[in-house]
Amino acid sequence: MTDTMWQPWAPDILGPDYESATLRLGPDPDGEGEAVATLVRRTPVTDGPAVLWIHGMTDYFFQDHLAAHLAEAGYAFYALDLRKCGRSHRHAQRWHYTSDLRHYHPELTAALDHVAARHPSVVPMAHSTGGLIAVLWFDWLRRARPELARRVAGMVLDSPWLALQYGARNPLIAGAAHVLGRLRPGMALPGGDLNAYGESIAADWDFDERYKPVAGTPKYAGWLLAVVRGMEQLRGGLDLHLPVLTLTSDRSWLGQPYSAASDTADTVLEVEAIRPVAESLGAAAEVVPVPGARHDVYLSLPLALEQALTETTGFLDRVTGAEAEGTGSDGADGSADDAAH
Repeated sequence: MTDTMWQPWAPDILGPDYESATLRLGPDPDGEGEAVATLVRRTPVTDGPAVLWIHGMTDYFFQDHLAAHLAEAGYAFYALDLRKCGRSHRHAQRWHYTSDLRHYHPELTAALDHVAARHPSVVPMAHSTGGLIAVLWFDWLRRARPELARRVAGMVLDSPWLALQYGARNPLIAGAAHVLGRLRPGMALPGGDLNAYGESIAADWDFDERYKPVAGTPKYAGWLLAVVRGMEQLRGGLDLHLPVLTLTSDRSWLGQPYSAASDTADTVLEVEAIRPVAESLGAAAEVVPVPGARHDVYLSLPLALEQALTETTGFLDRVTGAEAEGTGSDGADGSADDAAH
């Protein structure tokens, strides 16, 4: 990545505490025009350790309360809207579509390059599908850019989609994905019922439904094949040689219409399927179930949210050597950093 691919920092849609910069990625490998990614930062930017948030499917960064909490704890906060997602979606592009999870490597690497140039250490935090993407990317990064990978102090996974959630049907679904994903990658798939999750979080949190529709966005066979192939890379065990904290709910509540039970469970993924894969990510991998948490544990009701935040800051303090001191600032006007890189 060259410096000219970054556009200057500009005010972000979240308001005066945020700035964003666009990264030009060139032609989309799936033939959907020019691809871009968007790096967001909370201002003022401190000089201590940083976190880099990576969103999930049908998602974008909007969790201001998480950024504010970590900033108060002394951590610089950045977030990346991946290509075709949220702020990075462009006209006529299929929302969140990719035929290969490796297509996300350029923007993740460029974002880490930028953040690591300013901060002593970085901890990626990744949610749901973003968790699968981040794990595979970092495994690749350890070999492709070992000097950059060493700047990563640990990783936090928020209900990562590391395994399918359909139990005995998983082999059939994976087999169908291999066939349809190769023969008809653009075929739209029957929509999974995400209404319960969308309705649950919409009751308590504000987000832009243009970027995060309550019912989700269309999914395609080529995308599902990319996900299944990514999960297959994890089956034999994948050691990241990195401290990894995985936070999940303590229970799942799948395939049900919205009710009060939806507010205190993962209504998207099977948490018991996530646990063994998350634990296989290395000797320093730990899984912490958060009682009553939602699929995005940071969008949970107050008690579960408080525990998730406490677990997160405790982990960050440990892996960064408690370096976060909140010193230094380049100001909200970006005068000390006119471009993102």
